[in-house]
Amino acid sequence: MKRGYDATGAFKPKHAMHLIRLLHSGIHALKAGEIRVDVAEHREELLAIRSGSVTFDAVRARALELDRAFQDAFSGTALPEKPDTERANRFLIATRRRRVLP
Repeated sequence: MKRGYDATGAFKPKHAMHLIRLLHSGIHALKAGEIRVDVAEHREELLAIRSGSVTFDAVRARALELDRAFQDAFSGTALPEKPDTERANRFLIATRRRRVLP
């Protein structure tokens, strides 16, 4: 986002909103061990960014603040280093079979 802003003097509010949304989601995933799709808790902040009413400097400061929180959550997460791909594959195969077979 910064590189584009430095080159053009502009940024895309929609992209900035997604950056902030993904940082919030990542922090939650690292702390709770689950992916949260519902962003209602951050709705007002995200809508303000997407509407363009938040300056680049304010969005950048918020992103850096959330990145620090993300890094802290990452260093203390209980999530495993790698996903259990065998377990995920078994789940996907079983789900597909239930969907296809009567």
